[in-house]
This record gives sequence, structure tokens and C-alpha cells, in this order.
Amino acid sequence: MAKGDQIYVLRDLAGVPGLYQHHGIDCGDDTVIHYSKAREIAEIARTSYEAFSWGKAVYPVRQSIIYPPDTVVERATSRLGERQYDLLLNNCEHFANWCTTGRSESRQLASFGLQPGQLNLPELRRLAERDHHVTTPEQARANFRKALGDIATAYNTTLADQQAAYKTAEEWHRVAQKALAINREDLARAALHRKVAANQRIETLTAQLGELVELELNLQRNRAFAERQGGVGG
Repeated sequence: MAKGDQIYVLRDLAGVPGLYQHHGIDCGDDTVIHYSKAREIAEIARTSYEAFSWGKAVYPVRQSIIYPPDTVVERATSRLGERQYDLLLNNCEHFANWCTTGRSESRQLASFGLQPGQLNLPELRRLAERDHHVTTPEQARANFRKALGDIATAYNTTLADQQAAYKTAEEWHRVAQKALAINREDLARAALHRKVAANQRIETLTAQLGELVELELNLQRNRAFAERQGGVGG
């Protein structure tokens, strides 16, 4: 990694390892600017690499960075001290993407079907901000059912997108064959380029489906463990 890189580390949530990516900006001097939750209120801060990584592996974000490294760090620095964290509208990934590309967006939310423009923000926010440490078996069961429902919704949405991508890839394959049949190699190349893009989309969606399945399995395992320990009723 180098100065101006957008980086992330996998962090655990509610006992599920590596559930989400925590993003930040590499300042090139063993410090990272990110939405730190070291205090009671999340704040954009410049911390050590160790404080950012929590001893875990750090990865670069592979995407087209619009701004040069110095500008990326300047943009990140300009927001130091900000305390406007919002999981759905202004999280660590929103911030880091804004620094590198100018677009305040979170691919993680979209990949799990959490697109703010399409879902009930107040309800999602209440769920996101709910304390992980439930106090009653009834509350634990309600949270568990809600989590499974959210995963099922995200899975069905992603599956529909994957099936649509398969159809798109097949259509462009047919277009390429027809173009070759009439000796239009230029059209065939363009169609194959679109087919490759569709196949890449399929790979991404397939990976997301696998992540959702693993997330559900982890939730099921955690619930079974809690029941064995007597923490959650049947």
C-alpha cells in the first residue's frame, strides 16, 4: 500500500468473524484516516496503522482512483474531527470513496441489498443501532428472525440479478455469433466485450450469494451455541 490508497480491514460483528470491511485512507506515513470508533461517538481521526487494523491483515481497494495521492490525503484531512457517522448514508466506506473518487457510496450496503433509496431507512437504522447485547430470550429470537429475513431478502435480490446477468451474457454471445456469420468482426468484438462484462458481473454476484449463505450459516451456528449455553430459549 502507498500514500493515498484506499484500504480496508475485515472486522467482526456480533460474534461473526470478518463480517464487514472497515475502510480508511493510507497517509503514507504509517497512519490512516478513517471513521474511528475508539470513543463513544464515531469520529474521523488520524490513527496509527495498528489502531486501524486491530492486528488484522490490511487490503487495498481495487478501483479507479480519480484524485492523485496528495489530493486524496488532503480531502481526508479536510474532514478530520467529523462526527456525522451514519451506517446507511455516511459510513467509513462512504467517506473513503469520497476521498478517492468523489463519490460518497458504499458497495457493501448495495451488495447485501441495503440500498437506501429502496428500503425503509428509519427501520434499518433502528436495527443497525440496536445494542448487540440483548437482555431477554424474546428479544434475541426477534433479532434473529429479523436478521434471517434481511438475509433472505438480500439473497433473493442478488439471485435475480445473477439470473439477469446470465441472460445478458447469453444474448451478447448470440449477437457475437451472428456478427461473425456476416463477417462483422468489429461488431463481434464489441459484443464479446459486453459478454465479458456480464460474466464478470456474474462472478461478483455469485461471490455475494456465497457470502450471504455463509452469513446465514454463521447466524444459525451462533444461535445454536447460545441455546446450548442457555442464553436463548427455543
